[in-house]
Amino acid sequence: MLRSVPTLTDRFRRAPVWLPLVLAALLVAADQALKAWALSNLQEGQPARPFIPGLVEWYLTFNTGAAWSLFSGSAVPLAVGRLLIGLGILGYLTWKPQPRALSVILAMISAGAIGNAIDGLRQGKVTDMIHSPVLSSVTRALNAGDFPIFNLADMCVVLGTLSLLILSFVGDRQARRDVQ
Repeated sequence: MLRSVPTLTDRFRRAPVWLPLVLAALLVAADQALKAWALSNLQEGQPARPFIPGLVEWYLTFNTGAAWSLFSGSAVPLAVGRLLIGLGILGYLTWKPQPRALSVILAMISAGAIGNAIDGLRQGKVTDMIHSPVLSSVTRALNAGDFPIFNLADMCVVLGTLSLLILSFVGDRQARRDVQ
C-alpha cells in the first residue's frame, strides 16, 4: 500500500515536539505576568476597574480552592495535582506527538493547570482578576449568583476543554463520513 505524502492542509499532521512546550511556556508566562500586574495595580476589596466597559473588568480576589471555590482551603494539594496533570500532559505530548490541533489544545490545558499550580505552591492561593459582567448577568438569570472572577490560566483550561470537546465531535463526524 502506498502512503501519500502529507500536505500543508493535512489536518492530522503531527505537531513538532517543541510546539506544545513553547506554547505552554508562553501561556504560563503571560498568566504569571498578568497576575503580577494585578497584584501590583489592584487591591482586594476595591471596586472593579473597567477594562472593556460592560464586558470585562479588573477585580482582584484570591481563591484557595478550585472553580466556584470548590475545595476551598485546599490550595497546596490542588496545586500539586494541577502541576502533575500539566506536566503529565506535556510529557505525553513530548513522548507521543499528536496532530497540531490536539497538541495546541492540550498545551492550553496544561498551561492553565501549571499557571494555577504555581500560585497555589508559591502563595497558598490562586490570584484571580478578570470579571465579566455579561457572564454574571447570565448566571444571575439562572439563579446561580455572579460568575466567578477568573484568570488567564482558568481561561486556558476552560477554552482548551471546550475546544477538545468540539474537536472530538468534529473528528467523530469526519470518521463517520469516511466510513460511508
